[in-house]
Amino acid sequence: MAAPNPRDTSVAKISDAPPGPTAAPLPPAPGGERDDGVLSGPYRALSIGIVSVVLLIAFEATAVGTAMPVAARELDGVSLYAFAFSAFFTTSLFAMVLSGQWSDRRGPLAPLTTGIAAFAAGLLLGGTAGSMWLFILGRAVQGLGGGMVIVALYVVVGRAYPERLRPAIMAAFAASWVVPSIVGPLASGAVTEHLGWRWVFLGIPVLVAFPLALALPQIRRRASGPAGGGTDAPASSGRRRIRLALAISFGAGLLQYAAQDLRWFSLLPGAAGLALLVPAVLGLLPHGTWRAARGLPSVVLLRGVAAGSFIAAESFVPLMLVTQRGLSPTLAGFSLAAGGVTWALGSWLQSRPRLEPHRERLVTLGMLLVAVAIAAAPSVLIEAVPAWALAVAWAFGCLGMGLVISSTSVLLLQLSAPEEAGTNSAALQISDGLSNVLLLAAGGAAFAALGGGTVAHGATTASGSHPAAFAAVFLPMAAVALAGVWVTTRLREREP
Repeated sequence: MAAPNPRDTSVAKISDAPPGPTAAPLPPAPGGERDDGVLSGPYRALSIGIVSVVLLIAFEATAVGTAMPVAARELDGVSLYAFAFSAFFTTSLFAMVLSGQWSDRRGPLAPLTTGIAAFAAGLLLGGTAGSMWLFILGRAVQGLGGGMVIVALYVVVGRAYPERLRPAIMAAFAASWVVPSIVGPLASGAVTEHLGWRWVFLGIPVLVAFPLALALPQIRRRASGPAGGGTDAPASSGRRRIRLALAISFGAGLLQYAAQDLRWFSLLPGAAGLALLVPAVLGLLPHGTWRAARGLPSVVLLRGVAAGSFIAAESFVPLMLVTQRGLSPTLAGFSLAAGGVTWALGSWLQSRPRLEPHRERLVTLGMLLVAVAIAAAPSVLIEAVPAWALAVAWAFGCLGMGLVISSTSVLLLQLSAPEEAGTNSAALQISDGLSNVLLLAAGGAAFAALGGGTVAHGATTASGSHPAAFAAVFLPMAAVALAGVWVTTRLREREP
């Protein structure tokens, strides 16, 4: 994210900076053990701990979609269903900025523990809610926790691991989503059916204790305290960024509301949302992001282009298979299951040391795969094309996403000075999340205008949708992804 012009420090490496005054030096490996992997002696407890945290959050994220309709029905809140998703998103945007500021000034330990506590509190509040508004409040608290955790984890990776190991830990983060993406909905469905939807929310907080016990002592030793002796940014700059974070959260919330309620009256909250959002985004993202300036701004922009186009398109894949090809919801969902495996494969490939000199080419290849997969998806609207062809195309798209998402995380840490790691990590996550909601809102509006159903964040409904409505979603998203191919050529500063 922005503050002073981040391009001034774009060639600085986190691993090149001296440790902060409160961060203990890395101890030598006991017994002469080599620290040649993320599971070697010096890093084993930390790696298992933080990956386990991501694994549990992934289970919650993939399971909540199964339990949410039942929760909304039992709480008489189907009309408020979309707000259970948007509440999480809007509060997470604010929390990302807060966590970045906090991590840069005090280290990632406090925002990480606070975020996990807030995430658990939100789960408990949602699981015990007696009304839909209390449930939505729980989701908002979850969003605060989730936004803080993801940014703090990026800072932990930047400080605790040498640069050569960061691609591997990012690949482990991606791999931790594979099993939840396949098992999560099935497990959530079984728990919801036999024990009740509340246990989907109440069971996870207990499981977080073990990974925390492993990770927190290591984080305290390796990544505590301000980086490089602290940041020189004035307190007024931090307060300004917090105000901008509030503006971006409220603006995104108003835009989501307007996109979910397509009436003339909705133009008012939509305009107010844009008025809040545009200056806040310009102030929080690196200078030059929207014109794809070389280096860090293009890395942040690419993350949004890739995530937004792919996730917005993916939201319509099951709906298209159910309404246009007659598949059951279960079969339509399983059509995306292979993507979890290929996404992890792509993330693993980018972590190979021999491929490090070719990272930019890998990212370009990844964006090409994403663009082709999105463009190929509406081909199943033709009866002669078998439905399984979409599953194959989407698996290749997920392979490309694995290459792109993990590589942008690695490049961000390479191009960030130590005292800006939290701020820039928050910018990456804001670009990711904000592009998701904006492109999904745009795709949903086009879908509804051409005879589709209504679209909410994370949920779509339609009956008798016209095939052209689906083409109006996938083809523009493919064009956005194709623009991302050009952005991949600008990820490095020119050599002097």
